[in-house]
Amino acid sequence: MTPKTTFAALAAAALAATSGLAALPAAAHQHKAEAAAAPNIVQTAMSTGVHNTLVAAVKAAGLVDTLSSPGPFTVFAPTDTAFAKLPNGTVATLVKPENKGTLTGILTYHAVAGKVTSRDLVALIKQGHGEAVIKTVAGGELTARLAGDKIIITDEKGRATAVTQADVMTSNGVVHVTDGVFLPA
Repeated sequence: MTPKTTFAALAAAALAATSGLAALPAAAHQHKAEAAAAPNIVQTAMSTGVHNTLVAAVKAAGLVDTLSSPGPFTVFAPTDTAFAKLPNGTVATLVKPENKGTLTGILTYHAVAGKVTSRDLVALIKQGHGEAVIKTVAGGELTARLAGDKIIITDEKGRATAVTQADVMTSNGVVHVTDGVFLPA
């Protein structure tokens, strides 16, 4: 891998690893069925009580079906408090129908193809000698680093955001709760 380990390699490995599920024993199939009964990313966000703004934005952008699909996805999910840190009126403006494209771009900048746990992310950071570049569904890049035992994600504009709760497992991926909103360049 290159000094800045890319997320694409991990996502490809994760997808390749899931292709052999048919060969797993019956107990593994039962575990997979139990995981499928778990809430998906959207249902999980709706249930937290701290992602109301994110859920409203996902609905306004028309991404509910996408984020409810099998995936898998990794979503960095800003809390309501994170959205409140944006300049006054930003969220109200973004959820207007005429701004759907911009809103979709921002939300897909928080999503990554594949299921990446915090353990996977830390391994990528270590392999990348202190940082890992993550390719988002929107096509942009995020950079992950460690600050002590916290994962810090920096967007293309240089804003650093901490993962405040990692590894919220869902039926179609994993959610990492963040204390900030990523904005693409």
